Amino acid sequence: MNKHRFSPLIMAICVVLGILLGLFYSRHFAGGKLSIINGGANKLGNLLEAIQNSYVDDVNMDSIMESAIPLILKELDPHSSYISAADAQSANDELKGSFSGIGVSFSMQKDTVTIMQIIKGGPSEKVGLMPGDRIITANNDTLVGMANTEVMKKLKGEKGTTVRLGVLRRREKKPIYFNVTRGDIPVHSVDVSYMISDETGYISVESFGEQTYNEFVVALAELNVMGMKNLIVDLRGNRGGYMHIAIQMANEFLQKNKLIVYTEGRKSPREDYYSDGRGAFQKLPLVVLVDEGSASASEIFSGAMQDNDRATIIGRRTFGKGLVQQPMDFKDGSSIRLTIARYYTPSGRCIQKPYIPGHDEEYEMELIERYERGEYFSGDSIKQKGEEFHTTLGRAVYGGGGITPDIFVPEDTTQMTSYYKEAIIDGYVRQFTFDYTDDNRDKLDHFSKTADLEKYLRKQNLLDKFAQHAALAGLQRRNLMLQKSRLLFERAIIGGIIYNAKSTQEHREFLNQFDPTVQRAMQVIADGKSKPKAGMKY
Repeated sequence: MNKHRFSPLIMAICVVLGILLGLFYSRHFAGGKLSIINGGANKLGNLLEAIQNSYVDDVNMDSIMESAIPLILKELDPHSSYISAADAQSANDELKGSFSGIGVSFSMQKDTVTIMQIIKGGPSEKVGLMPGDRIITANNDTLVGMANTEVMKKLKGEKGTTVRLGVLRRREKKPIYFNVTRGDIPVHSVDVSYMISDETGYISVESFGEQTYNEFVVALAELNVMGMKNLIVDLRGNRGGYMHIAIQMANEFLQKNKLIVYTEGRKSPREDYYSDGRGAFQKLPLVVLVDEGSASASEIFSGAMQDNDRATIIGRRTFGKGLVQQPMDFKDGSSIRLTIARYYTPSGRCIQKPYIPGHDEEYEMELIERYERGEYFSGDSIKQKGEEFHTTLGRAVYGGGGITPDIFVPEDTTQMTSYYKEAIIDGYVRQFTFDYTDDNRDKLDHFSKTADLEKYLRKQNLLDKFAQHAALAGLQRRNLMLQKSRLLFERAIIGGIIYNAKSTQEHREFLNQFDPTVQRAMQVIADGKSKPKAGMKY
């Protein structure tokens, strides 16, 4: 290990621990001579004061703190973190379930802010802004070429304040202007909910925020009215959020006095969380979908369902985050999220994957390592290094690295080509679908049903149009690879146009028709195997 990597951390430790322990104002100076007390916290506090009062040059202590705090937290674990005052608001908005803004989703198209979707009932819809509009100014500020984060600052603001937007619209020769009064914009974490078949409901949960449980219960009620007799809960890509929200959601499906999760840490005594028996869907056949992007609260929910033999878990091994963070706020608006405990699933397993303090890059690379050793393509490649535990029925489950699904569904690469990868990764497909939608918005708006839009798009020779569009943008056409990846291209292109012209919900409904994990879930439900039984084979 390189001993020099610790040099900046010595200063970081001195600064941060001094701050956290409140020893900024220790006084041990006399007659121009510094008196240092030889011991831990006092020593650090006095060193801080020595720097502040006696260092040869002026020192910006705020700047030192901003640089030092993240460094010291990295030396603890991968999930203790610092959020600056500038970033705290946006970080909190995502979990709080709302923020104040103009009510649009946008993307940068050729350095220009382009509205992709208008939030129904929001401020922008009320004044007549439309998908495809280009926002070029906000008040007196030019937005063209501005970074995404800076654009967000210009468009967000306090509820009730007004921003004057200059907009370029197709077929308009000059900019048109809108005065938009900012309002509360909901951030939905239950982003998709619909009946995927006559008797099976499907709910996708994007994160676990303050409003997630309420949204989840509303979705359950609506699907129940539609005749739901089975349910698929999709947690793929859900990086987590609030633990208590996951507990509330799990409670809906468990009988009384079932352990959902427990937490324990060096200074945090064990605390158990049990179901109260009030859940309205305790007997509803349930399947949960997960993958390597499912973390934290997602793993609490899926772990509770698996260990209590309540649902079948389908997909790929989850991320493996079993650490509990406690927010601690500073007066300047910044905060830290400090790991205070580990959480354990009902069987007693901690699913936190191994880490070495200070080696965050290696920790983040672990998902890539899974890919390289073939874990995304074969369940046999999953390395079970943790202790063996058992569900209520005696099925073996393992700690020390995520939730391993009951049914593994590999990533399908049979139609993958380098041409397709480049088209997706470098944004050629995304740009084509946006341009096509923008050029044909009037035609596309005539289709009220997604199925009718899909039929129309399949007749438009989109694959050839894409290849020509991409070639002009710099991606050399490769006809053999284009044909081999034909189905992948069609799904990506048609799906992208549906997303741009319609909504996230309709986009997901389209993609789920071809999703092997969703289709396997449907088969498990059809076979009556959603609830595990001892010795069951899938």
